[in-house]
Amino acid sequence: MNRRLALLTLPLLLLLATACTADSETPAPARQATAAARPSPFEGCADLTDGPVGPGNGEATGDPLPELTLTCFTGGAPVALRDIRGPAVVNIWASWCPPCRKELPAFQRLHERTEGQLRVIGVNSRDSRDGAQSIGEDFGVRFPMLVDQGEAVQRALRRNAVPLTVFLDDQSRVRHIDSSGALDDARLAELVRQHLGLTVPA
Repeated sequence: MNRRLALLTLPLLLLLATACTADSETPAPARQATAAARPSPFEGCADLTDGPVGPGNGEATGDPLPELTLTCFTGGAPVALRDIRGPAVVNIWASWCPPCRKELPAFQRLHERTEGQLRVIGVNSRDSRDGAQSIGEDFGVRFPMLVDQGEAVQRALRRNAVPLTVFLDDQSRVRHIDSSGALDDARLAELVRQHLGLTVPA
């Protein structure tokens, strides 16, 4: 009796589950089209390879960024990571990652406080365009944003978690990679001072 009842109710439960999913969620193509129709909150990436931003200060130390090319969230020519001119702070994040969302406003403030002195660059990793767009709009994130759907940067750096922050010196060499979790203003300023020798204005 119980087995017959279970067999009769299973198709009904599957039908209800399908209906809830279809009604409660906009289909992915429609979400992507909506995001693409809205203007991007992020700056373009055209000047990331112009430079250098800061003066060179001696012999290069550290490794260069991986030999990868990523697309810019706003479109335009792809960006070769090794061509990015430092000093720069590269934040790898995703909208589905709570620590990433928590720290993004601190990176935006760093971008504003160090304009002309330090580049702040985002790499949106394994995310939907709609998710990244919404976070940019909601959190007021404006710095340039690259897109890495396949986690190629993380794999090349041999790190498998987000958020991940890479500090590049004025010769575009990796001086430090931070994977300690959400960074606040004070910690970010300290890391910039310690690894890049720059003072972040208050």
